[in-house]
Amino acid sequence: MFDRNKILQLIGVDVWRLRLQKKPPLNDKSKDSWVTLQNEVKSCELCSLHKTRTQTVFGVGDSKADWLFIGEAPGMDEDLQGEPFVGRAGGLLNEMVFSIGLSREKIFIANILKCRPPQNRDPLASEVAQCLPYLERQIQHINPMIIIAVGRVAAQNLLQTDKTMSQLRGRIHSFGAKKTPLVVIYHPAYLLRSPSQKFKAWEDLTLAKQAISKF
Repeated sequence: MFDRNKILQLIGVDVWRLRLQKKPPLNDKSKDSWVTLQNEVKSCELCSLHKTRTQTVFGVGDSKADWLFIGEAPGMDEDLQGEPFVGRAGGLLNEMVFSIGLSREKIFIANILKCRPPQNRDPLASEVAQCLPYLERQIQHINPMIIIAVGRVAAQNLLQTDKTMSQLRGRIHSFGAKKTPLVVIYHPAYLLRSPSQKFKAWEDLTLAKQAISKF
């Protein structure tokens, strides 16, 4: 059995340890509101995407996680399975999460949109406007210590900007009234096409760990 921390230290990578803060258990009212939100998303017909979806993709993971990862929208595999970030890109995201000492079960993963856009096109502004309130309610319920925007489209929509990835990554942003720390990382699908950029994803996740350690 290999020791991940020792291996990272041997290759000169600093190992950061999380200072976890315990969150209170969900009360019955909180559980009910989460289930209510899931049901609202499942039956949503606010935009035309409901006509072409197989099913909605609400999100997966710990509903009181410290880390919240947000992508842009479901793809074909996600639409079929009802879960975000599956397939090769999902496998790489799992590896990235593991590299910082977490697991898929200990984080929450969601998307800007809950339905797949046809041909995986970028979300339309009108679709984002209809769907974003669902995500905002998820964020309010989860109350994460940090948000990771996965990819350009997610980052631009969350931060309300048209800046490029190179301008957005490598720094700590803040989100919402609570000024939750937000870090932008490359989408794993991009990293599969450009593996030489994976080190930048490691840098950004390390930056996120530094930000969360200050809590």
